[in-house]
Parts: sequence; C-alpha cells; structure tokens
Amino acid sequence: MTRQVFIIFVLAVVVASTNNCLAQAQVEGQAPGQNSTPQAKPAQKAPPAPHDHSHMAKTPKESSPAEKYFTDVELINQDGKKVRFYSDVLKGKTVVVNAFFTTCTSVCPPMNRNMEKIQEVFGDRVGREVFFVSITVDPAVDTPVRMKEYAQKFHAGPGWVFLTGKKENLDWALYKLGQYVESKDDHKTIFIIGNEQTGLWKKAFGMANVAELVQVVESVVNDKGDAGKSK
Repeated sequence: MTRQVFIIFVLAVVVASTNNCLAQAQVEGQAPGQNSTPQAKPAQKAPPAPHDHSHMAKTPKESSPAEKYFTDVELINQDGKKVRFYSDVLKGKTVVVNAFFTTCTSVCPPMNRNMEKIQEVFGDRVGREVFFVSITVDPAVDTPVRMKEYAQKFHAGPGWVFLTGKKENLDWALYKLGQYVESKDDHKTIFIIGNEQTGLWKKAFGMANVAELVQVVESVVNDKGDAGKSK
C-alpha cells in the first residue's frame, strides 16, 4: 500500500469508567478501548444541536457509553422508514459509512462504486456481518425516493442503507463521525469502518484500491476486542 492512495487511522477512544467521558483518539497500532467510539476532531466546528433533543442521552442507566457519544437522532432511509442513528444503524454492528449526495458527479460515483465492489466481495455476509451506510449531505434534494433510485444504480442490497432526514439531524450524525461539513461540496472522501461491539474504528480513503479496502473492512469485521486479546 502506498501513502498516496491509502491511509488508515485507527480511531480508538477509551471510555473512562468514572465519568463516561471520551478520551483522545489513539494512534494506529495502539489497542482500542472497549466501547470506544470515533471522536470528532477538536477543531471541527459543531453543527446546531437538533431541536427535538434526540441527540441528548437518555438517563445514565438507559444509555451505553457508545449511545451517549453517537446519540440517537432520527433519520430516514431510502424506503421512507424512520430509523434511529445509534439504535437502528450502529448498535451491535460492523459498518462501513460514507458521506455523499446524489447530484455529485465527481467523487461520489467512484466512492459508491467502491462500496458496490466491496458489497460484491462480501456477498451474503452483507446484512449479517457487515452493513453499509451512506449518509447524504444534501437532504433538501435527496428525498427517500431519489435515494432509492440512486441506490439501484449501485445495486445496493438489503444490508446497504441510504440515509436522509432533517438537516440538523444529519449534520449531528456526521459530526459524531468526524464527517460534518458546512458545504455539501466539501464533504470528505473517507470511509469510516467501525465495529461498534468491540470499539475498533478505522478510516480509509474511499477511492483506494478495492482489494486494500476489503482487507481493512475484513480486519474490522474480524476484530474480537478485549476478548480476542485475552486468548
């Protein structure tokens, strides 16, 4: 792999047991903390908080550290169904996440083509062992109907969800993934690959060689977390 085409960042954030706060993301090669989550860059400007307060955690007894971090904003998938960002999209899953918009003609088609090729490699494991999540940065245009048509262009299967919804909710979800941008044209060409159960999160260049991307996704799918280290 070359630095020019492929960069991996392990985003492992340790959740402190005393105060459930998130620590700094660890560098590549360090062991991820249990229940760790990807931390937005400190310099990143936060979007306005959702008006419905769905970004707020429930009571401490009801929320896991991961839910407190990611929050549970309401989004809408390509079938028009309302889903919760943490409870329905991330919880207990290994996910590959990217940001896009349907009228993008530059980086979005090749990124989603790579998602399609990764989907082909994983076959029927998609929807069981790994899930794909594409989040629009242009909800005013990207309605569920439009996104469903777009998903069909890339032969998206049952394990690949396209998400739209209220802009404030989408912005908040993207912010928690370190992917929030104020202008849709500035969205990032990065795949976020995470195992919510073990807390291992990685970033990869979305237009890298597919074989290299598959290798990273496989490593996150197969991660055993602390259980694997104890053996």
